[in-house]
Amino acid sequence: MRIYVKVIPRSSLNKVEKLSEGEYKVKLMAPPVDGAANAALGQVLAEYFGVKKAAVTIVGGKTTSKKIVDINL
Repeated sequence: MRIYVKVIPRSSLNKVEKLSEGEYKVKLMAPPVDGAANAALGQVLAEYFGVKKAAVTIVGGKTTSKKIVDINL
């Protein structure tokens, strides 16, 4: 499954919010430094979708706040 994610780093909590079919907004406590936010995104999405972290892959937007993510369900 491919989803589009808008990431908001340095939030007060980790939270996934579904905007529409295939589009999500994810708030992360991690800062966007040295890949910390990307790692946190993988963990948060894995927990949200009930899969292992290895099943979540960022395929686009690794250095931007708008990302394309593949999730193997």
